[in-house]
Amino acid sequence: MAKAADRAKRPARTSVWLEGKALRNGAGRRSDQPSGLDRERITEATVRLLDEEGLAKFSMRRLAADLNVTAMSVYWYVDTKDDLLELALDAAAGEMTLPGPEPVTPDRWRETMRELAQEYRAMLVRHAWVSPLIGNFLNVGPNWIKFALSVQEVVRGTGLPTEKQAGTIAAVFQFVYGFGTVQGHYIARCAAAGLTPEEYFEEAMGAVNDHPDLGETLHGSNDLMKARGGSTVQEMWELDFTVALDLLIAGIEATLKPGP
Repeated sequence: MAKAADRAKRPARTSVWLEGKALRNGAGRRSDQPSGLDRERITEATVRLLDEEGLAKFSMRRLAADLNVTAMSVYWYVDTKDDLLELALDAAAGEMTLPGPEPVTPDRWRETMRELAQEYRAMLVRHAWVSPLIGNFLNVGPNWIKFALSVQEVVRGTGLPTEKQAGTIAAVFQFVYGFGTVQGHYIARCAAAGLTPEEYFEEAMGAVNDHPDLGETLHGSNDLMKARGGSTVQEMWELDFTVALDLLIAGIEATLKPGP
């Protein structure tokens, strides 16, 4: 087990998955360490605490208290907090339902792309802490690799030329990342304020309504809101996401059509 001082002096590492540590599960664990503790249980507790309390409040000490062990006990299974966050990040990715192993055919890519986009968005909304961590790690754990391969497979199935496939992945799934991030953080903010999404929305709109300098902007926003439809915040999100994704798919279809 690495000492805390050694961990602090080490340069930034690439990934727990590339350093031969991902499969360690208490190897060399002393007999006085708590029974029933393993890497899977620690990772599950980490995901749960991140969901309940958020990334800012998470610490190894807080995790140890939740598991009813000492912080040093956790370090028999992971070297650093970053290692544990990376394991939790991959565990969250493993919740996504991915397409089967069969190739994505030209008549199925639209449906499959929508399914993948919805799975990715739902995971980001369910775990608001995931989106800031995605940019901190390489995301080369087994579950993220499976997701990446599924995304590549569906984009290949569109029939787009190879040189346009990476850009297509960026257009669709970076949009989903942004949408899911905003939605997930909004829900987390509502929960922190002790409000439902509808209550928070009404309070926010009320504050904007009362501001003397925002009348023109609000008037345009009201027109958009009425035209969009949806009687709840969730319904408005669903409508917006569907329209935006349909537009992206329509753009792919237009690119597939032969030029004049």
